[in-house]
Amino acid sequence: MSGQKYKRTNFEEDDNVSNGGTPPGVTYDPSIAFKAGASFWQKRTILEKLLLSLSAVLAVVVIILGIVVGTQKPQRLVVPPAEKKQKTNLCTTLPCVTVASAVLNSMDPTADPCDDFYQYACGGWTKAHPIPSGQSRWGTFSVMDQQNQVVIKNELASLGAKPLLSLLKTLGGWQVTPGTGSWDIANFDIQSLIEMVHSYGMGPLFYMGVGEDEKDTEHNILQFDESGLGLARDQYLNKTIEEDKTLSGYLKYMTDIGVLLGGSYNETKEQMYKVIEFEQKLANITTPMEDRRDDEKLYHKITVRELQNLAPFLDWLHYINSQLNVTTPCVVVDEDEKILTYAPEYLEKLTDLLTDLQKTEEDKIILNNYLIWNVVRPLVAYLSKPFQNARKEFLEILTGVSGEEELWRYCTSDTNSVLGFAVGAMFVRKTFHGESKNKAEEMISDIKQAFKKNLANITWMDEETKRAAADKADAVVDMIGFPPYILNTTALNEKYDKLFINESEYFQNNIRVLKFSIKKNLDKLRKPPERQSWSMTPATVNAYYTPTRNEIVFPAGILQAPFFDQKYPKSLNYGGMGVVMGHELTHGFDDQGREYDKYGVLRPWWNQASIEKFKERSQCVVDQYSNYKINGDHIKGKQTLGENIADNGGLKAAFHSWILHQDPQQCHYAREQFLLNDLFATFHAYSQWISENGQEPSLPGVNLTDKQLFFLAFAQVWCSNSKPESVLMGLLTDPHSPSRYRVIGPLSNSKDFATEFHCKSDSYMNPAKKCEVW
Repeated sequence: MSGQKYKRTNFEEDDNVSNGGTPPGVTYDPSIAFKAGASFWQKRTILEKLLLSLSAVLAVVVIILGIVVGTQKPQRLVVPPAEKKQKTNLCTTLPCVTVASAVLNSMDPTADPCDDFYQYACGGWTKAHPIPSGQSRWGTFSVMDQQNQVVIKNELASLGAKPLLSLLKTLGGWQVTPGTGSWDIANFDIQSLIEMVHSYGMGPLFYMGVGEDEKDTEHNILQFDESGLGLARDQYLNKTIEEDKTLSGYLKYMTDIGVLLGGSYNETKEQMYKVIEFEQKLANITTPMEDRRDDEKLYHKITVRELQNLAPFLDWLHYINSQLNVTTPCVVVDEDEKILTYAPEYLEKLTDLLTDLQKTEEDKIILNNYLIWNVVRPLVAYLSKPFQNARKEFLEILTGVSGEEELWRYCTSDTNSVLGFAVGAMFVRKTFHGESKNKAEEMISDIKQAFKKNLANITWMDEETKRAAADKADAVVDMIGFPPYILNTTALNEKYDKLFINESEYFQNNIRVLKFSIKKNLDKLRKPPERQSWSMTPATVNAYYTPTRNEIVFPAGILQAPFFDQKYPKSLNYGGMGVVMGHELTHGFDDQGREYDKYGVLRPWWNQASIEKFKERSQCVVDQYSNYKINGDHIKGKQTLGENIADNGGLKAAFHSWILHQDPQQCHYAREQFLLNDLFATFHAYSQWISENGQEPSLPGVNLTDKQLFFLAFAQVWCSNSKPESVLMGLLTDPHSPSRYRVIGPLSNSKDFATEFHCKSDSYMNPAKKCEVW
């Protein structure tokens, strides 16, 4: 859980089978229609009988849905008569009937949408979807992810402690475990041990990697940041190991693992206790996440020589070149090499801490144990059942997870995490088709147009900055579905060239993957940044924005129901996937993204007066979300600011683009309301579609207008259940707000939502004070 600087923003926090089609085996037999004396039914062909039967079934389903809705407790929602008249044409296709049922089953119609829209939209879903065994959180993203796993599965023993013990021997042994050889304190050398540990991809004490220079995006550069905590920073501070449930559970876990590796219980516990005390000291010098959101302040370009003067606890030139010796061709740096550090104050404090901790033999033992533990901790997941059981016991304390995931799902996820683009090639061939990509591109274009129209009406921003913001929106690169190269066998083989996999060596395979990943990263140092490279694999149910490339990425895994389906009403697609698109676009203009220009360069490009106004409006969002509580704990409004801005702006972008698609009168209404009421841009996009294509048929049994259905679709994306421990961990470490407030927050800022659901002024969902940035 390091404080490593964010380089991209994800839609979902850091956790489908195709619809319909012609049934197989349908044949046409013309002889049936001409048999003498045949009845009406007998005269029908098999295909005709199938269609007639399907129509009858759909009619019955529509009637049943009507009865179900009619027998439900009356909704408190009042729909104006004029809007009811719009709902004359029912959509009775199979996708419409299916999604209507899903929408209704997810709702709690007894809840007042103006009192608690999350309960209104998701009450039925949360009741019907208890958290499965082996999970800490369960929501629509989880369901989609498991559906994608099934697709991958259909296309697609351990040696105990021995593998890890062998690895520890190569690191000089571990005092805790006699089986790893005789560790000699006289030979302890922090320099060589850090170099060896980091060569396996572990990052205790600090992080080093290669990435784009934010102020010179044509070049990659070495980057250094703070790192080294096994838990969230706040879980260490002002707590005692004996009295705090998490820290005492952490100590037990560390002790159990040490004993499984051959250590004695009492001695292992004593030594691990001191490791936790050391991590507490690290936590005290680590910067809180909420104070690391200004990329301009984090950016420090210095030379290796200056780094040496800043933090002399290490021979940095030797360390860097020891890591780079894996590069092809071999790269060597000298003292004049420019590097980036995002945590100079941390490195200075770390120097003081390590200087104090190398004065006695006991101190050196603590440092050795800490560094080796940071090798052991991530590798426990690849060991045998006793290690897995110890890990699960601790995870239950940390996240509330009990039970275990099905083995095939674990293996599918693990394979996908390592060979995700190879697995992704199978996934997209099975599920993702060209028309989905085209429709998604059309929606993104609509969202961008709505966002730019919104800029013209923002009163707090100067005209020059507005024009630059519009240029940046136009320059955003859209990446949809998957990288094309994965469907080319030769190109795919090249990606995984040099990665050796042996089906009988699970632990060693994962070590090889770590080494492979390090080499891939460090190999970028003397090469220009690769544009349109993918950080997420095709089957991922998520999306992200990369500020240094000004790119938004939507993997095939998320371009499915309930977010998106070509056969769904546009209100559902814009309320679901449209908001995801608007969210990622808005990240280019949140408190971090706004610091990067249209080329992805970190530089001032805003008028100072506009910056001050932006900060004022952002503070409103910080204060709003900081007042929200879940399980008695407050959301960190500053830590979640970027995602909250994106949630609000994304909904607005999608709403506006929908409005622009409605009939001319609706377009006039939208523009007028937009000037007066700050309409959501996503609604604008959907309305644009309606204006060009006419009103859509309504869903059977769903007594909501198109606009109300848009907001309902947005909310139902976030239906979920979470264990209290998982919620707390999210509050401590996640830049996203909890699901409930990803619904409540944006909707309570929307005058359009309040208008469509007729919420009285000062009701919970229609407070007098509303926050708006974009």
